[in-house]
Amino acid sequence: MLTAILLTNNVISPHQHGFLSKKSTTTQLLECSYDWCVALTSGLNVDVAYLDYAKAFDSVVHSKLLAKLSHYGASGSVLKWIEKFLINRCQCVRVRNVLFTYADVVSGVGSVLGPVLFIVFIDDMCRPNCIPGSTVLKLFADDAKLFTLSCQR
Repeated sequence: MLTAILLTNNVISPHQHGFLSKKSTTTQLLECSYDWCVALTSGLNVDVAYLDYAKAFDSVVHSKLLAKLSHYGASGSVLKWIEKFLINRCQCVRVRNVLFTYADVVSGVGSVLGPVLFIVFIDDMCRPNCIPGSTVLKLFADDAKLFTLSCQR
């Protein structure tokens, strides 16, 4: 439901395939393969770079995510609820019956809302003003395929 609203309001790019209904690693691969086949058939070069963010979900800065959500129109009780979900959390590790010391969580998006909050956080890198010319970026959560099509020399 939430992701449908985000897609309808163009908060999430159609190039994002992670954690969305009727989208998957397969749909991302099919779109890329189609684009590459059309380009190669037309005599173009295809250059691809694969990107994967290390500990991506853990590195989301809360203040930047909240600012981005506000920019996209989240406000009032919804924004306050997400802020309370993110801010002043702590966690610890438990191994069998041993509970280790609690530590403050200063970044990251958690496990319940995490996937949706993360794709909102990184989605603006898919926007046309962030990617030059004929370069395309296809995402599945934190995994990205960045490719460009160019004339053969």
